[in-house]
Amino acid sequence: MHMGKKGTEVLKHFEDLRLNAYQDSVGVWTIGYGHIKGVKDGDVITESQAEEMLLEEMPEYEGYVNKYVKVDLTQDQYDALVCWTYNLGGGALKSSTLLKRLNAGLHDEVPFQMKRWNKAGGNVLRGLTRRRWSEAHLWASGGVDFHPDGWDD
Repeated sequence: MHMGKKGTEVLKHFEDLRLNAYQDSVGVWTIGYGHIKGVKDGDVITESQAEEMLLEEMPEYEGYVNKYVKVDLTQDQYDALVCWTYNLGGGALKSSTLLKRLNAGLHDEVPFQMKRWNKAGGNVLRGLTRRRWSEAHLWASGGVDFHPDGWDD
């Protein structure tokens, strides 16, 4: 499978296009749509370069989901999980309770498991809470929604 339109919309919304390098909430240099590899202070890109970076990186995160998930997913579930993995990394997916529960066939538990990952540097972040809510919503309902309060259903 490959990332679809809805997942890309959620990912872009929360990664928030940034054309100048900045340090994220835990101090990692970031640019474009959450691109971190090789980024340093002072880097500047164009919007088309940010789009290219995202397209070049997406197969890596799709690959983690395709490799580690052993059960069938709908396109919306796949998109939500790739978006989640793009933010957290393949290692987080591989070692997560979310993956264990999913591979045990417990698809209905995934939204709860997604929402648990709303911390950075040990602190709950509103932006991550909102992102996890949107990913869980996409997983469960197939809808794209950027809930203003994040956690509440």
